[in-house]
Amino acid sequence: MSTDAALAAVAREVLDRVRYLVLGTVDPDGRPRTSPVYAVPSGYRDLYWVSDPASHHSRNLRRDDRAAGVVFDSTVPPGPEQQAVYVTGRAQEIGPEDLAAHLPRAFRPERGGRAFAAEELTGTADLRLWRLAVHTWEVHVSASHPALGTGSDRRVRVDPGE
Repeated sequence: MSTDAALAAVAREVLDRVRYLVLGTVDPDGRPRTSPVYAVPSGYRDLYWVSDPASHHSRNLRRDDRAAGVVFDSTVPPGPEQQAVYVTGRAQEIGPEDLAAHLPRAFRPERGGRAFAAEELTGTADLRLWRLAVHTWEVHVSASHPALGTGSDRRVRVDPGE
């Protein structure tokens, strides 16, 4: 297996196993804002989550759709076993007219979450469905990785869909 294929496999494994995305948005004054969200990958191209429309990150994304984040397992001790996937892209709130198309991709019961119905994500409901269309995927490579370590931690761009 090539290095690219191996790192893409790492990205898929992390995205399939880890349930949370630390979502980064931009405050009106330009400061970064991070929020943990329970996220579901769809085809390794999109990440979905559900949030209160009044939440800080939802308001930020309505104003500026640029987002970045990291998916990682915080229970792994530091060292070569660390794995993380960094993402950047554009986020959008899924409107009522598009929910039917997105709901089947946004919820996977085997990940431990529940599927929300359209009426729970529209109108006066307390939640909305969001999608991050990921433009860039990168995998964390530890400085001490046995095969890929360079003495410094780094990010390597991957395509987990390949």
